[in-house]
Amino acid sequence: MHYTFEQYQQSADCIRQKIGSFTPKVAMILGSGLGYMGDIVENAIAVPYGEIPHFKASTAPGHKGRLVFGTLEGVPVAVMQGRMHHYEGYSYEEVAYAVRVLRLLGCDTLIVTNAAGCVNMNWKAGDLMLITDQIKIFMESPLRGENLPEFGVRFPDASHLYTPALQEVARKTAKELRIPLKEGVYMYFPGPQYETPAEVRFARIAGADAVGMSTAPEVIVAGHCGMRVLGFTLLSNMAAGILNQPLSEQEVLDAAEACKDKFSRLVLACLKELG
Repeated sequence: MHYTFEQYQQSADCIRQKIGSFTPKVAMILGSGLGYMGDIVENAIAVPYGEIPHFKASTAPGHKGRLVFGTLEGVPVAVMQGRMHHYEGYSYEEVAYAVRVLRLLGCDTLIVTNAAGCVNMNWKAGDLMLITDQIKIFMESPLRGENLPEFGVRFPDASHLYTPALQEVARKTAKELRIPLKEGVYMYFPGPQYETPAEVRFARIAGADAVGMSTAPEVIVAGHCGMRVLGFTLLSNMAAGILNQPLSEQEVLDAAEACKDKFSRLVLACLKELG
């Protein structure tokens, strides 16, 4: 479906009734292993997706399906505990719907994280990657359909979807924390099946360092409506065909749990710098 600007406003107005005068500045869409950050937000106000007009449910395992408003590291935030995916049956516009609502609520920056398969054969599972760019060539754009000029122009520039100045913050912060941080390109695949070995070889030839099933649609929409974006990937497993073993969801969840401490320290420290 195609949403109208009025529907985005209805969602934002509903949330304002619940959070009062609070104005979030940083939106956070947190993937596997970091969703718990919504539980440590101070002075938290939780709003279940089901109570917000036009929001969709998040059905992915481990995703609570709610927005949490409050402060983290002194910064007013809106944390999405659970994201929507195209493989759940949603259109790309539905997947990225919340980004525009959060923009209307006052967020000018988006921090996005995910767990993904490692394509770069010089790296290993458990590494953290700063996303410097993305590839999304499958199916339509979340901006397909009538443009909403209240958010942005018809043909937005995508030269720097991931904000260079925020990447510098991440590099500096990782160095101070002595957390090794790779840098690379994230390639989107629609899923829900994992990529085939041939697709992984294609991704490597195309210039990707990681492959995953989220993030790209939300970042496109964030760029369209003028938000700064900082993105991180947990390389939770080596992508298909690199190791002689099948891929599993449990492997991803186990890796996310094992890396939760260093991943969360990096993200929270970057958030503090942004504040």
